[in-house]
Amino acid sequence: VHLVESGGGLVQPGGSLRLSCAASGFSFSSYSMTWYRQAPGKERELVARISDVGGTTYYLDSVKGRFTISRDNGKNTVYLQMNSLKYEDTAVYYCRGSGAWGQGTQVTVSS
Repeated sequence: VHLVESGGGLVQPGGSLRLSCAASGFSFSSYSMTWYRQAPGKERELVARISDVGGTTYYLDSVKGRFTISRDNGKNTVYLQMNSLKYEDTAVYYCRGSGAWGQGTQVTVSS
């Protein structure tokens, strides 16, 4: 199982980023996929989850209405569209699926 995140970076408050997680080594369309994040000095927290065919999603309360999780089973990729970013969204964002973790991608919200 291999998960590779991309799309992180430095963005100003109010800005947007789109994270991607490319998956391989397992039957992607059979698994729910989850984005987590971990800020410095804090525990890793679940940000968003999407069911195997994308019909069901779940969001952390603090990102509802700002973040959107989606997936393309044809491309074995899950996305996290992040809008109206806030300072407190700064963290390393991880993708998880089939029991595996990606390496993470840094998102920094700063003016």
